[in-house]
Amino acid sequence: MLTLHDYQPSLNGWKARVLLGLLGLPYRTSEVALFQGEARDRGLLKLNPIGAVPVLELEDGRGIAESSAILTYLADGTRFLPPDRYARAKVAQWLSFEQYYIEPTIGSLRFWTLTGRLKLNAGPMVQSRRENAQRALSALERVLGEVEFLVSESLTIADIGVYAYTHRAEDCGFSLTSYPALSVWLARIGDEIGPDYPVVPYTPDAMLT
Repeated sequence: MLTLHDYQPSLNGWKARVLLGLLGLPYRTSEVALFQGEARDRGLLKLNPIGAVPVLELEDGRGIAESSAILTYLADGTRFLPPDRYARAKVAQWLSFEQYYIEPTIGSLRFWTLTGRLKLNAGPMVQSRRENAQRALSALERVLGEVEFLVSESLTIADIGVYAYTHRAEDCGFSLTSYPALSVWLARIGDEIGPDYPVVPYTPDAMLT
Protein backbone atom coordinates (compact mmCIF):
# COMPACT_ATOMS: atom_id res chain seq x y z
CA MET A 1 0.00 0.00 0.00
CA LEU A 2 1.09 3.58 -0.65
CA THR A 3 2.24 5.66 2.32
CA LEU A 4 1.95 9.44 2.39
CA HIS A 5 4.40 11.06 4.77
CA ASP A 6 2.55 14.22 5.60
CA TYR A 7 1.93 17.17 7.91
CA GLN A 8 -1.84 17.68 7.90
CA PRO A 9 -1.84 21.52 7.84
CA SER A 10 0.42 21.51 4.77
CA LEU A 11 -1.43 22.52 1.63
CA ASN A 12 1.27 20.78 -0.39
CA GLY A 13 0.28 17.60 1.39
CA TRP A 14 -3.38 18.55 0.92
CA LYS A 15 -2.93 18.40 -2.87
CA ALA A 16 -1.78 14.79 -2.64
CA ARG A 17 -4.59 13.85 -0.25
CA VAL A 18 -7.16 15.34 -2.62
CA LEU A 19 -5.90 13.42 -5.64
CA LEU A 20 -5.55 10.16 -3.72
CA GLY A 21 -9.15 10.60 -2.59
CA LEU A 22 -10.52 11.51 -6.01
CA LEU A 23 -8.77 8.46 -7.48
CA GLY A 24 -10.04 6.22 -4.71
CA LEU A 25 -6.54 4.94 -3.99
CA PRO A 26 -5.98 3.35 -0.57
CA TYR A 27 -2.99 4.68 1.35
CA ARG A 28 -1.55 4.97 4.81
CA THR A 29 -0.70 8.30 6.43
CA SER A 30 2.57 8.72 8.29
CA GLU A 31 2.14 11.99 10.16
CA VAL A 32 5.35 13.97 10.59
CA ALA A 33 5.72 16.35 13.55
CA LEU A 34 7.22 19.00 11.33
CA PHE A 35 8.05 21.54 14.04
CA GLN A 36 9.60 18.95 16.32
CA GLY A 37 12.31 18.07 13.84
CA GLU A 38 10.84 14.80 12.58
CA ALA A 39 11.01 15.90 8.94
CA ARG A 40 14.78 15.41 9.04
CA ASP A 41 14.93 12.03 10.72
CA ARG A 42 17.08 9.43 9.02
CA GLY A 43 14.15 7.38 7.68
CA LEU A 44 12.58 10.29 5.85
CA LEU A 45 15.91 11.53 4.53
CA LYS A 46 16.27 8.22 2.69
CA LEU A 47 13.07 9.02 0.81
CA ASN A 48 13.70 12.74 0.32
CA PRO A 49 17.27 14.06 0.73
CA ILE A 50 16.00 17.51 1.74
CA GLY A 51 13.91 15.98 4.52
CA ALA A 52 10.67 17.79 3.68
CA VAL A 53 7.08 16.60 3.36
CA PRO A 54 4.98 15.49 1.60
CA VAL A 55 6.68 12.33 0.43
CA LEU A 56 4.85 9.49 -1.28
CA GLU A 57 6.38 6.13 -0.41
CA LEU A 58 5.60 3.46 -2.98
CA GLU A 59 4.81 -0.16 -2.20
CA ASP A 60 8.39 -1.16 -2.99
CA GLY A 61 9.87 1.45 -0.63
CA ARG A 62 10.90 4.04 -3.23
CA GLY A 63 9.97 7.63 -2.50
CA ILE A 64 8.65 10.57 -4.52
CA ALA A 65 9.03 14.05 -3.03
CA GLU A 66 7.61 17.44 -4.06
CA SER A 67 3.87 17.87 -4.46
CA SER A 68 3.95 18.45 -8.22
CA ALA A 69 5.93 15.25 -8.79
CA ILE A 70 3.54 13.31 -6.55
CA LEU A 71 0.52 14.66 -8.43
CA THR A 72 2.08 13.81 -11.80
CA TYR A 73 2.94 10.27 -10.71
CA LEU A 74 -0.51 9.55 -9.29
CA ALA A 75 -2.39 11.14 -12.20
CA ASP A 76 -0.53 9.30 -14.96
CA GLY A 77 -3.00 7.28 -17.01
CA THR A 78 -6.03 8.93 -15.39
CA ARG A 79 -8.43 11.68 -16.42
CA PHE A 80 -6.50 14.14 -14.27
CA LEU A 81 -3.47 14.17 -16.62
CA PRO A 82 -4.36 14.48 -20.32
CA PRO A 83 -2.56 12.14 -22.75
CA ASP A 84 -2.01 14.87 -25.35
CA ARG A 85 1.61 16.05 -25.44
CA TYR A 86 0.77 19.74 -25.52
CA ALA A 87 -1.79 19.44 -22.74
CA ARG A 88 0.70 17.60 -20.54
CA ALA A 89 3.23 20.37 -21.10
CA LYS A 90 0.58 22.93 -20.10
CA VAL A 91 -0.08 20.96 -16.92
CA ALA A 92 3.65 21.10 -16.16
CA GLN A 93 3.61 24.83 -16.90
CA TRP A 94 0.85 25.51 -14.38
CA LEU A 95 2.38 23.30 -11.72
CA SER A 96 5.64 25.22 -12.17
CA PHE A 97 3.73 28.50 -12.02
CA GLU A 98 2.25 27.42 -8.70
CA GLN A 99 5.61 26.49 -7.23
CA TYR A 100 7.33 29.69 -8.43
CA TYR A 101 4.61 32.31 -8.01
CA ILE A 102 1.88 31.02 -5.65
CA GLU A 103 3.41 28.80 -2.98
CA PRO A 104 6.43 31.06 -2.19
CA THR A 105 4.19 34.15 -1.94
CA ILE A 106 0.70 33.26 -0.72
CA GLY A 107 2.01 30.14 0.98
CA SER A 108 4.69 32.02 2.93
CA LEU A 109 2.47 35.00 3.78
CA ARG A 110 -0.29 32.68 4.96
CA PHE A 111 2.10 30.71 7.17
CA TRP A 112 3.61 33.87 8.66
CA THR A 113 0.16 35.38 9.26
CA LEU A 114 -1.45 32.33 10.86
CA THR A 115 1.50 31.43 13.07
CA GLY A 116 2.37 34.90 14.35
CA ARG A 117 5.52 35.36 12.29
CA LEU A 118 4.41 38.19 10.01
CA LYS A 119 5.94 41.00 12.12
CA LEU A 120 9.28 39.20 12.16
CA ASN A 121 9.39 39.39 8.37
CA ALA A 122 7.86 42.86 8.05
CA GLY A 123 9.37 45.26 5.57
CA PRO A 124 10.69 44.72 2.04
CA MET A 125 10.36 40.93 2.20
CA VAL A 126 6.64 40.98 2.97
CA GLN A 127 6.02 43.80 0.49
CA SER A 128 7.86 41.96 -2.27
CA ARG A 129 5.89 38.77 -1.68
CA ARG A 130 2.61 40.65 -1.63
CA GLU A 131 3.43 42.33 -4.93
CA ASN A 132 4.43 39.05 -6.55
CA ALA A 133 1.30 37.35 -5.22
CA GLN A 134 -0.83 40.11 -6.72
CA ARG A 135 0.94 39.61 -10.05
CA ALA A 136 0.16 35.91 -9.89
CA LEU A 137 -3.49 36.49 -8.98
CA SER A 138 -3.82 39.01 -11.81
CA ALA A 139 -2.30 36.52 -14.25
CA LEU A 140 -4.83 33.91 -13.19
CA GLU A 141 -7.63 36.45 -13.53
CA ARG A 142 -6.64 37.16 -17.14
CA VAL A 143 -6.52 33.48 -18.09
CA LEU A 144 -9.61 32.37 -16.21
CA GLY A 145 -11.77 35.00 -17.85
CA GLU A 146 -11.60 32.82 -20.97
CA VAL A 147 -11.58 29.20 -19.75
CA GLU A 148 -13.35 27.05 -17.17
CA PHE A 149 -10.31 24.93 -16.30
CA LEU A 150 -6.64 25.73 -16.67
CA VAL A 151 -5.72 23.10 -19.26
CA SER A 152 -8.59 21.05 -20.63
CA GLU A 153 -12.36 20.94 -20.44
CA SER A 154 -12.33 19.16 -17.10
CA LEU A 155 -10.43 19.07 -13.83
CA THR A 156 -6.71 18.22 -14.00
CA ILE A 157 -3.87 18.24 -11.52
CA ALA A 158 -3.04 21.72 -12.80
CA ASP A 159 -6.28 22.97 -11.25
CA ILE A 160 -5.72 21.04 -8.01
CA GLY A 161 -2.16 22.32 -7.68
CA VAL A 162 -2.96 25.98 -8.33
CA TYR A 163 -6.16 25.90 -6.27
CA ALA A 164 -4.51 24.71 -3.04
CA TYR A 165 -2.85 27.91 -1.81
CA THR A 166 -4.84 30.27 -4.02
CA HIS A 167 -8.16 29.43 -2.42
CA ARG A 168 -6.71 30.38 0.99
CA ALA A 169 -5.33 33.75 -0.12
CA GLU A 170 -7.79 35.59 2.11
CA ASP A 171 -6.04 34.02 5.12
CA CYS A 172 -3.21 36.49 4.53
CA GLY A 173 -5.19 39.57 3.59
CA PHE A 174 -5.94 39.30 -0.14
CA SER A 175 -9.46 40.16 -1.27
CA LEU A 176 -10.55 37.61 -3.84
CA THR A 177 -13.60 39.72 -4.68
CA SER A 178 -11.14 41.87 -6.63
CA TYR A 179 -10.68 38.90 -9.00
CA PRO A 180 -14.16 37.90 -10.25
CA ALA A 181 -13.10 35.34 -12.87
CA LEU A 182 -10.70 33.75 -10.41
CA SER A 183 -13.44 33.63 -7.77
CA VAL A 184 -15.77 31.80 -10.17
CA TRP A 185 -13.00 29.31 -10.97
CA LEU A 186 -12.26 28.77 -7.28
CA ALA A 187 -15.91 27.98 -6.63
CA ARG A 188 -15.97 25.60 -9.60
CA ILE A 189 -12.85 23.74 -8.48
CA GLY A 190 -14.15 23.59 -4.92
CA ASP A 191 -17.32 21.95 -6.19
CA GLU A 192 -15.32 19.49 -8.30
CA ILE A 193 -13.14 18.51 -5.34
CA GLY A 194 -16.02 18.31 -2.90
CA PRO A 195 -16.25 18.81 0.87
CA ASP A 196 -14.24 15.80 2.03
CA TYR A 197 -10.84 17.52 2.16
CA PRO A 198 -10.90 20.26 4.81
CA VAL A 199 -7.92 22.52 5.36
CA VAL A 200 -6.40 21.64 8.73
CA PRO A 201 -5.29 24.48 11.07
CA TYR A 202 -1.64 24.74 12.06
CA THR A 203 -0.73 22.71 15.12
CA PRO A 204 0.13 24.48 18.41
CA ASP A 205 3.84 23.68 18.02
CA ALA A 206 3.88 25.78 14.83
CA MET A 207 2.77 28.91 16.65
CA LEU A 208 5.28 31.58 17.54
CA THR A 209 5.01 32.34 21.25
